[in-house]
Parts: sequence; structure tokens; C-alpha cells
Amino acid sequence: MEDSREIDTRWPELAVAGLLLAVGGVVVADSLRIGIGWADDGPQSGYFPFYIGVVLIASSGWVFLGQLLRWRASRGDTFCTREQAGLVWAMLWPVVVYVGAIQVLGIYVASALLIGYFMARHGKYRWVLTVPVAVGVPLVFFIVFERWFLVPLAKGPLERLFGL
Repeated sequence: MEDSREIDTRWPELAVAGLLLAVGGVVVADSLRIGIGWADDGPQSGYFPFYIGVVLIASSGWVFLGQLLRWRASRGDTFCTREQAGLVWAMLWPVVVYVGAIQVLGIYVASALLIGYFMARHGKYRWVLTVPVAVGVPLVFFIVFERWFLVPLAKGPLERLFGL
């Protein structure tokens, strides 16, 4: 009998294979749009991505079809427990929020908040260590990228306030 606290492999395999099939389809379609042939000066821009898309479609299609063919046989194969899925979710949602926060706050402030959150929440560090690390790491990245390598990264309102 299947434990209701376990997630079996069937649906995650189908979902990931289906997603990769769709990504491969987009890659192939866009490669066809920009050209996959050979021009006077060499291969066109879509030449290499087209074949990567074909390989992606073939391999994910193979996994998708294989999972459908062994659907009954794979019943009960455990992908993860609900507790393990909860741990993945606890890491995933802050990163998704972080990506959105970069657009609003800039990469440095968003990174400081993400580092501080993970240190305090999951690392159980005290604020006396969390704050200096959360501020220090983005500051080091600012110096390295913006000042030394002259590579501008996404700025937010705080950086604009300081004229950076």
C-alpha cells in the first residue's frame, strides 16, 4: 500500500519531461525563424541551437514516452516524501521572491535581504553575525563588479539615492 506521505515518480517525471519538450520546441521554432542553414560566412545563428533543441526534444520525448509505457509498473516508486518536498519549497520560494525583488530593489539590496533571511531562518545565526555578512557580501560584489571590472548590475532606489 502506498504511503500518502510520499510522492511517486510518475507525475514529476511527466511534468519535467513535458516542460523540456516544450522548451525544445521553442528552441527549434525560434532557430527556424532566424535560420538554421549555411550562409556565405558560415552557419546561421540558429544552426547550433536548432540541433540542441532537436536533442532536447528527442531525449525528453523518450523519457515522457517511457514513463507513459511503464505507468502501472512505476506506481509506488518514491520520488520524495512530503517533508522533503517541503524542504525544497522552503528554499525555492525565497529565491523566486528574490528574482522579483531584484527588479524593484536592485541586486545588492535584494541579495542582502536574501542572505539575511537564509542565515537567520535556516542557519539560525544571530543578528550580530547575520547583518554584517548580509551587508558585506553584496558590498564586496559591488566593489568587484562595479568598481574593478566596471560591469554594472541592476540598481534599485537605494543605489540611485546614493548616486551609484
